[in-house]
Amino acid sequence: GKTEEQSMVISPVPGNIKMRRCGYCMVKQPMRAKHCQLCQHCVRRYDHHCPWIENCVGEKNHPLFIVYLSVQLVVLLWAWYIAWSGLHFEQSWDWLQHNVFLIISFLLIVVFTIVDLLLLISHLYLVSCNTTTWEFMSHHRISYLKHSELENPFDQGVILNLWRFFC
Repeated sequence: GKTEEQSMVISPVPGNIKMRRCGYCMVKQPMRAKHCQLCQHCVRRYDHHCPWIENCVGEKNHPLFIVYLSVQLVVLLWAWYIAWSGLHFEQSWDWLQHNVFLIISFLLIVVFTIVDLLLLISHLYLVSCNTTTWEFMSHHRISYLKHSELENPFDQGVILNLWRFFC
């Protein structure tokens, strides 16, 4: 019989799904693993390949990726505050010429802050549902999801999903 620990690790998915063999590495892939074309290796609980960190985000570094996005947001908000405090508006052409770099910097910081905040919110949402970006985007192509009776067979409730992800 299964121990309590095993039943906690094994997720409720259809019993007729067999382990896949990676067509590139020729290794048996556990469920939720995917071969990354850019890194040239299989990644457990594959989320996505991130160009910013030049690596895949998966089982072992996904919590650190959330921390990375959070730290980026704090740094961007700090930079936003510094850039805003440096802007002392005057309605003159001379003022605009002397502050054009600061204005462009401020606008770039705002854009990056919005992008980072949206990424952080979307990843926290996916984590709270116990799904990955890859599963969310390719639900209809992934064998263990398209044959599942449940829309998300890994979802165990927001609190338990967050606890298992971060702890």
